Amino acid sequence: MNFDHLKELQQARLSKRQVVLATNLINGSNQILYPFENKEETFLNSEAKIALNTDKAREIETEDGPVFLNIFNPPLRLFIIGAVHIAQKLAPMAAAAAYDVTVIDPRRSFGSEFRFPEVTLDGRWPDEALETLEPDRRTAIVTLTHDAKLDDPALKSALKSDVFYIGALGSKRTKAKRHDRLIEAGFTGDEISRIHGPIGLDIGAQSPAEIAISIMAELTATLRRKQ
Repeated sequence: MNFDHLKELQQARLSKRQVVLATNLINGSNQILYPFENKEETFLNSEAKIALNTDKAREIETEDGPVFLNIFNPPLRLFIIGAVHIAQKLAPMAAAAAYDVTVIDPRRSFGSEFRFPEVTLDGRWPDEALETLEPDRRTAIVTLTHDAKLDDPALKSALKSDVFYIGALGSKRTKAKRHDRLIEAGFTGDEISRIHGPIGLDIGAQSPAEIAISIMAELTATLRRKQ
C-alpha cells in the first residue's frame, strides 16, 4: 500500500466513512472504494457493500483476477433515548454485541452512574445531543421514554439522518398518535415508516429484559439483512 492510500484510509476512519481497500492478489494494485457514497452500481462496488454489511473481509473473483476486499467500518453505535428499566437491560446487551452505547436523558434522577455503570451517559436533550453526536449509517437510535417531549425530538433527528435502525417503544395507539404528530411536523408517510414501532420482534416479550432481547434481535436483523 502506498503512502497516499494509507493517509486516505486514516482520514476516512477519522471521518467515520465506510471504506474498502481492494487489492488485486496477482499484481498487488490497490483501489480505495466508498461503495455507499459511489452511486455507480459496479460488481466491485456491490461486493464491497456486502463485505461492509457483514463486517467481514472477503476474496472475490474478477476479470482481472482475485481481489481481496479489506473493510474499514466505523464502530457500531446505539443511542438509547430514556434511562428507563429497559435501557438498563438493553445497554449491556448491545455493548456485548460490540456497540458503542450512549444513553441520552436530561432527567438526572434517571440517568445516573449508579443505574448505568460503565455506560456513557448524556444529560442533554435528545435533539441537542444527536446534533453533536452526528448519527450515521452505522448508528441505531431507540426511544424508550413514552414521553413525546423526549421521544419526538429524537425521532425527528433520526429521520433526517441515514441511521440504519430507528425504534420507538409504545403501543399501536401510541404509534398512531406519534404518526400524526410527525405528519404535522412535515414528515411523509414513507419517511415515518422507517420507524420500527411497536419496537422489537414479536416474541411475546413481557419483562424489561425480554423486551431488550426483542429489540436487539430486530436491530441485528435490520443491520445484517440490509443490502
